[in-house]
Amino acid sequence: MTDPLFLVPAGSLDGLEEGDQVRLGSAESAHAVKAMRLQAGETVLVADGCGQYATGVVSDPSAVAMSVTIQQWGSTPEAQPRLVLVQALAKGDRDLLGIQTATEVGVDAVIPWQAQRSVVRLKSDKIDKTLTKWRTNLEAAAKQARRTRVPALRDPVTGTDIAGLVASDTIVLVLDENATDSLATVVTEWEPAHLRAAVELVLVVGPEGGISDGELSALVEAGAYRVRMGEHVMRSSTAGPIAVALVQQLLSRW
Repeated sequence: MTDPLFLVPAGSLDGLEEGDQVRLGSAESAHAVKAMRLQAGETVLVADGCGQYATGVVSDPSAVAMSVTIQQWGSTPEAQPRLVLVQALAKGDRDLLGIQTATEVGVDAVIPWQAQRSVVRLKSDKIDKTLTKWRTNLEAAAKQARRTRVPALRDPVTGTDIAGLVASDTIVLVLDENATDSLATVVTEWEPAHLRAAVELVLVVGPEGGISDGELSALVEAGAYRVRMGEHVMRSSTAGPIAVALVQQLLSRW
């Protein structure tokens, strides 16, 4: 089984050499010692969530500030293009399930979307709490998947403002059950230069009630592509991760 991975703040691993020690925060230490029962001498992975990582052994199994002695270190380069999932807010934590699974299959960034037909709304007095919950889920999924880069959680977008994500260096694919072209057809027909020029490939997943006509028109007019996946209608928690997985395969990353 792969060694467990623990996160430290960005920059914590900068300049470290073999034999140096890094201390985990209280939450990570408590999980490592009390939940996972790690002992001195066991091997673990430590990452800063931004690509820097190190392999080391537990030197002090403190539940308050566990120490890890560094043995090897490295870095994970950023993907090109980055895969971004725009996940519409959904009831029953289906939006969280969607971003968790998308993290496991390699998404690089996530954007919460309060679509016009989203049942769940971002309330001004609870937005910080909601985003903290999303960020916590991304970190937990990244650790489970042994990812040294935690997907970035970007600012939420609302309604037709989502069309502003379309840019000259950004390809936006809107998952639409009524689209004529499949996701695979659209991606495979692009010229390699088109993909190389893209900084980001954005996948848009609507809410349970679907993307409104106004939102869809705004996206298409801005230059987004409408694509479908198969013959069946998927849940909002399913469509995003499957789309990310398909794109990973089409880009020959898997």
